[in-house]
Amino acid sequence: MARSEMARSEMARSEMARSDRPAERHRQVAGLFTERVRAARSWDAPSPVPGWAARDVIRHLTEWFPAFLAAGAGIDLPRGPSVDEDPVAAWQVHCDGVQAVLDDPQTPHRELANPHIGQLPLDTAIDQFYTADVFMHTWDLSRATGQDDRLDPGFCAQLLSGMEPMEQVMRSSGQYGPRVEVPAGADTQTRLLGFIGRDPFWPGR
Repeated sequence: MARSEMARSEMARSEMARSDRPAERHRQVAGLFTERVRAARSWDAPSPVPGWAARDVIRHLTEWFPAFLAAGAGIDLPRGPSVDEDPVAAWQVHCDGVQAVLDDPQTPHRELANPHIGQLPLDTAIDQFYTADVFMHTWDLSRATGQDDRLDPGFCAQLLSGMEPMEQVMRSSGQYGPRVEVPAGADTQTRLLGFIGRDPFWPGR
């Protein structure tokens, strides 16, 4: 990557937490994730999520969210090839579809209904539940494929402060593993990873 491209990437990463517009935040978060997808070379490498290979990180994101969106808002995202066939194309088609929904000027006026979270503005629901998930799984994919796994510290802090008061509900949902204890004085990324059940010191391959 050229120096100017690296500078732009770092600038986008540093601005994630400052953007409170769902469409723009997704563009930034998914943009970084897409960089990691395109640079991955071993899709069968193990990931920090027990039982998942690198391609399963893509599988997770491209499977749970289309169903969530279709059931809650009646929106069908375009589907690319299977993750087993072409994980890069599968992600790109999915990612472009989500961005198109967020860029639609009607989206801020639509709502998503879900029995677990109630009724929310559609763009807020995507931002809180999906974009945040992409952000956290960026670490999984980066670590699995031996890439830069640093996350924006401001957004890490924002997510952690929002999730900590709901810890009991989150654990009971089965979506998060037990908290992993981290050293006192650990940075925000390390504390976020430990909170969601990741071992921040997972050694990789």
